[in-house]
Amino acid sequence: MPWSQIYDPFGALGVSTLIAAIPVVVLLGTLALLKWHAHNAALAGLAAALVVAIGAFHMPVPMALATAGYGAAYGLFPIGWIVINVIFLYQLTNDRGLFTVLRESITHVTDDRRLQLLLVAFSFGAFFEGAAGFGTPVAVTGAILMGLGFSPLAASGLSLIANTAPVAFGALGTPIIALQSVTDLDLLKLSAMVGRQLPLFSVIVPFWLVWAFAGFRGMLAVWPAILVAGLAFAVPQFLVSNFHGPWLVDVVAAVASMAALAAFLKVWKPVSVWRLDSDAGDTSAPAKPAPGLVLRAWLPWIILSVLVFAWGLPQTKAWFDGLTTVRVPVPYLHNLVERVPPVVATARTEPALFALNWLSATGTGIFVAAIFAGLIMGCSIGDMARTYLRTLRLVKFSLVTIAAMMAVGFTTRYSGLDATLGLAFAQTGVLYPFFGTMLGWLGVALTGSDTSSNVLFGSLQKITAEQLDLSPTLMAAANSSGGVMGKMIDAQSIVVASTATRWYGHEGDILRYVFFHSVALAALVGALVMLQAYVAPFTDLVVK
Repeated sequence: MPWSQIYDPFGALGVSTLIAAIPVVVLLGTLALLKWHAHNAALAGLAAALVVAIGAFHMPVPMALATAGYGAAYGLFPIGWIVINVIFLYQLTNDRGLFTVLRESITHVTDDRRLQLLLVAFSFGAFFEGAAGFGTPVAVTGAILMGLGFSPLAASGLSLIANTAPVAFGALGTPIIALQSVTDLDLLKLSAMVGRQLPLFSVIVPFWLVWAFAGFRGMLAVWPAILVAGLAFAVPQFLVSNFHGPWLVDVVAAVASMAALAAFLKVWKPVSVWRLDSDAGDTSAPAKPAPGLVLRAWLPWIILSVLVFAWGLPQTKAWFDGLTTVRVPVPYLHNLVERVPPVVATARTEPALFALNWLSATGTGIFVAAIFAGLIMGCSIGDMARTYLRTLRLVKFSLVTIAAMMAVGFTTRYSGLDATLGLAFAQTGVLYPFFGTMLGWLGVALTGSDTSSNVLFGSLQKITAEQLDLSPTLMAAANSSGGVMGKMIDAQSIVVASTATRWYGHEGDILRYVFFHSVALAALVGALVMLQAYVAPFTDLVVK
């Protein structure tokens, strides 16, 4: 018989909410305040989640353990599979000196570190978010920024801040498609509504990114280039999301942003060049690499971009899935957990199918790209095998951490702890447009995925909006738009960043670096949704 989730086991929502928050407090507290290593903090958070789920929310023990195992498996595949193969590709290029050439080629587009950051972390990273998502952009841009000479903290934190505005339309629109599936709202209307919220932040985020790196005065000195990059992303983001749909929003916007910024930097230069501390004493520009060498250095990343994009196309995924994918029902869990009102309109069981989509997984596309690139670079099979083993040793603790983090997220989801937190947000009445947006932020911070947050809270957003006479489309979209700002503090993304920048063990430092930015930007999204809910002419932006 299915087990029905209990959202208020203590008969007092305030008390139940405080108890439900314990795993989050343990996880973030041990990571940021006690400065534990990430894998220890994640395991402590998992232990707390299991204790609360079983002891306070009465989840059956076999079901709770199955949930944790399901989450851990998902952490290793597909997410860990992405991380391993991105780092593998980086190691191959770095071992052959091509990363140095790539760095020098970027400095010949601009030797200003602020503009390099803008080009790599914001514009280039958005392409990978649109094509693949699931940690790929942070892994790629973090590795490139490290190669450019950025400190591990800056490379990690700034990659996370940059990877916000594109997230709602990441992985070819997957978060919006998932949101539609749980709300039964019109897909194109949801796409359009998110496309009337995020373009403003697609302009704000690049300014915010450079400000976080170079300070306010440093940001003002390059404001024309920042504006070009932001507008070139925001305008296509609005147009494609409103007049086409969610699928190609980020890919089109990212390509437009990269092209516009590169073209603009050919005719405009900052008054003074911003350099890193590591550049001190070296003001001479490196010799310009030969065009053939530059192409050879960029070729692995071009191959990666093309294959990841092709791998993510719905037609490709469907074909690969039909050939190889096996979906395994998770014992003691599949269709045995029942979500009940008021979280959903009618009671329904939660599926738990572990997809062994080894061929269609994004990480497989990255692996194929790395092998192909390695052969082009002249690597032997033995060289690549040794590099891969070295990569596995490098990321072993990161894989443990990602598995434990996802186990925490799945446990909170299937036990109903997340729904209890969501119901507390839903009690805010007239302020719900703001707090409903923050609920999306919380969902991504807990699960590491805008898609997962939309699946968790999309139905609750629709139900609460209808009860408060608000637009369901507005609040469902706000869940996704607010959620993107939680992406920079979710533990999974932080571990991916620390691994890509070879700074494992400093996840607490990264969390402290980005936490203010995450909360502040999420609050600004909440303020915009409040205006769209109640104040003309912003109410005219709401998709009817």
